[in-house]
Amino acid sequence: MLGLVSCGSRQFTQGEYDDVNEVRHLDDEFNEHDAKSLSEEMIKSLQAHPTIVGAKNPPVVQMENVRNKTSEHIDTKVLTDAVRTALLKTGKVLFANKDDRQLREDEVDYQLDSGRYRKDKQKKRDGGVSPDYLITGDLISNVQQVGSKKLVFYKLTLNMTDLESGLMVWSEEKPIRKRFKKKSVGL
Repeated sequence: MLGLVSCGSRQFTQGEYDDVNEVRHLDDEFNEHDAKSLSEEMIKSLQAHPTIVGAKNPPVVQMENVRNKTSEHIDTKVLTDAVRTALLKTGKVLFANKDDRQLREDEVDYQLDSGRYRKDKQKKRDGGVSPDYLITGDLISNVQQVGSKKLVFYKLTLNMTDLESGLMVWSEEKPIRKRFKKKSVGL
């Protein structure tokens, strides 16, 4: 009986909060520290760019999802959320909310068509502000492994395009590389 119980699957039963600023590599895959490192470089570069620094009025930017061109399943929204949130906090950039565009349109339609709101408080269908710039990007990776040694390389590239002219006005890339060594398991 004891043998059967000890061979069964184990579940995690205890937990505690961990410091999110502490780097912990449990495996060789993309992790939250990688995302933080990559997004911080983009934020610094964008904050210092003349398109943002020299603007009389905050430019309106639309952030697209970063294309994941790695072999891993990576939710790149963590990268775009970090960039967008940091830039919004500066007050020097505004963002078009593409993700919730349909929700906004539905709410405005409801206000106008339901008869439940005062006319002077209803929002108008044609009151939206179009973006001036579009930020797009790619996350790529390369893995090299020889024997027990492994290098994992990631590079994030973001580009900002002026929607009126079609010209790319900003581009930045940030690479990171991690080293791993497989430990021998034996008797």
